Amino acid sequence: MLTRDFSFDLPERLIAQYPPESRGASRLLRLDRKTGQTSDHSMHDFPEMLPQGSLVIFNNTRVRKSRIFGTTENGGSVEFLLVKELEPGLWKAVVQRRKRQKVGRRYNFPEGVTALLVDKPEDHGILRFDPPVDKQYLERNAAIPLPPYIRRMADESDSERYQTVFSREQGSVAAPTAGLHFTPEILDRIKNRGDVRFVTLHVGIGTFTPIRSERLEDHRMHSEEYDVPGETAEAVNRAKKEGRHIIAVGTTTVRTLESAFIGGNMVPGRNTTNLFISPGYQFKVVDHMFTNFHTPGSSLLVMVSAFAGRERILQVYKEAVRKDYRFFSYGDAMFVQ
Repeated sequence: MLTRDFSFDLPERLIAQYPPESRGASRLLRLDRKTGQTSDHSMHDFPEMLPQGSLVIFNNTRVRKSRIFGTTENGGSVEFLLVKELEPGLWKAVVQRRKRQKVGRRYNFPEGVTALLVDKPEDHGILRFDPPVDKQYLERNAAIPLPPYIRRMADESDSERYQTVFSREQGSVAAPTAGLHFTPEILDRIKNRGDVRFVTLHVGIGTFTPIRSERLEDHRMHSEEYDVPGETAEAVNRAKKEGRHIIAVGTTTVRTLESAFIGGNMVPGRNTTNLFISPGYQFKVVDHMFTNFHTPGSSLLVMVSAFAGRERILQVYKEAVRKDYRFFSYGDAMFVQ
């Protein structure tokens, strides 16, 4: 299957640049993947869509302030996205104008911190900071890393709105955006219908990187770290045994659940996954998927297409465009049943 088979036309005006005025005010498109029928709703309606006794699972990762600017000896500004701390002071980073940056170049950062570019493997760089930077330093001097299709700098409001209300475990460079729609009130109403549990998958750059290979089967996902708590594993195994519906909120939650379901059971604990879910994949855990509208040619759109069918999803996306749904991270949502 070709990557271009997952393209669609999207007017620039429908790419949400800001979240809705209040959390939980987004529109919600409902899709029955068996019949293809759709209906238009709001987030307020979502809890009542859930079958009684449902198990709803969220990703509770928290976005780290990781977008930071350094200056070269000549005074030029270079942007870095700190992806992962490999050891104290040593960071994997996305480097602006990477090809122009030379190994051995030193950069100056706020508060007298410097960093040396020690390597440029594959599509990123390795920086060694002196002294090492920590969470507190990044809170003071870095910004929330909004996706590139949001064409503005992050402001103070993004520090709260680009986090889910249930975010706990810091480590992501992007939000699990399907979770941004949920308020404490909506969560309470979901609990009246069934059970709520959490997993953690720290979102890396690979989740949102466009597929660059011509053929889907040539694409290789970046690895991401996840953790399935024991109580979540028990809840999934119990729901499967009892035949209750399992709803995954977000593609990162889907990847976690499908990766950790081994030998007919959900296995608790920490691990990594590079699972690429594409058409033909047999879902083992997830019965329903709550998700945002995704970018053309992305692994996220491919996953949703694997769940509901490529032609059906592209038709629904055309409908969403016609009805002026807002797309991507700060956009509206879709519930695929």
